[in-house]
Amino acid sequence: MTLRRVNVVILLLLAVAFLIIVQRNLLNLSDFLHKENPDAGVILPFESEMSPALRPESTRSGEEIPVLITAAEERLGAVVAAMHSVYQNSKANVVFTIVTLNDTVDHLKLWLSETQLKNVKYKIVIFKPELLTGKISKDPQTLEAVKPLTFARFYLPAYIPEAEKAIYLDDDIIVQGDIQELYETNLKPGHAAAFSDDCDSASAKGIVRGAGNQNNYIGFLDFKKVAIKELGMRAKTCSFNPGVIIANLTEWKNQNITQRLEHWMELNTQEDLYSKTLAESITTPPLLIVFYKRHSNIEPMWHVRHLGKFWSIITKQTKTKQNKTKTKIFIYTRYCGCRIKSIQMEFKHQLSRVV
Repeated sequence: MTLRRVNVVILLLLAVAFLIIVQRNLLNLSDFLHKENPDAGVILPFESEMSPALRPESTRSGEEIPVLITAAEERLGAVVAAMHSVYQNSKANVVFTIVTLNDTVDHLKLWLSETQLKNVKYKIVIFKPELLTGKISKDPQTLEAVKPLTFARFYLPAYIPEAEKAIYLDDDIIVQGDIQELYETNLKPGHAAAFSDDCDSASAKGIVRGAGNQNNYIGFLDFKKVAIKELGMRAKTCSFNPGVIIANLTEWKNQNITQRLEHWMELNTQEDLYSKTLAESITTPPLLIVFYKRHSNIEPMWHVRHLGKFWSIITKQTKTKQNKTKTKIFIYTRYCGCRIKSIQMEFKHQLSRVV
């Protein structure tokens, strides 16, 4: 081997050794930087691959599922948590109609714009309290308890005129099932709405002091009044809860449901038809009259209520296509009773996932 070739081989070996040393130094530097910077490896907003929370969501398509919910100024946090729980548990094309009062609109928009709901499809409509003129008792105690937005459910077709079917939800709910399954509940021919019967409820019954279990008609209506007697309703008929409604809006309009509800509201101001032991919302009695034995049923597990009083979560086991069990809960919570902290923890958990 000539001297020149020997020099070439030596140079090549030196080059390889140099590259090995450089590689080791770079690896050591990387380890050092990782220890110094605990955020190393985290995908930052300005990096090419966006974090899941920042990735733009693909537009949902398919049949729209109209969901109406009310938004009172003092309950905007609950509304946002409820909407988020609906949206995150379904891939369906959910469109919210949010009914609120005029002086709450700006605050509501601010809440929605600063949460993950900013990309959700929704429209805001204004409830006009003058609709209730002459329909609410002038009794001071009644007037104090009246929340105008609770009557928005009476006017569903007016707020969602383009829809044939819609879901109404109270704002004190957390949904952990796919809202599309609820939407696909079949209503019997001629029925304008579906409710969850109190007697079939998977929840504990609401206890009214001095009146026992308020799960039948006599707990809501005064059966001594002539106008109620003439209807021929059975006092022990199981009542239903209007906190969740599936409405056939075509039938609703054809049967003049809104006008009939207003009629009974007006008559109550004149004849005091509601039960003296009424503990629930005054929106329930007119609905019980108009829909007496004329409504379809929502499966009880889709409307579990009174958890604020009894904290009795009940789950529904359904089989998926992979033959795995999936727990589905529709938690209906009214914040009252000794277990309020437990309920609020669930509410805060949902709200923390939004903001």
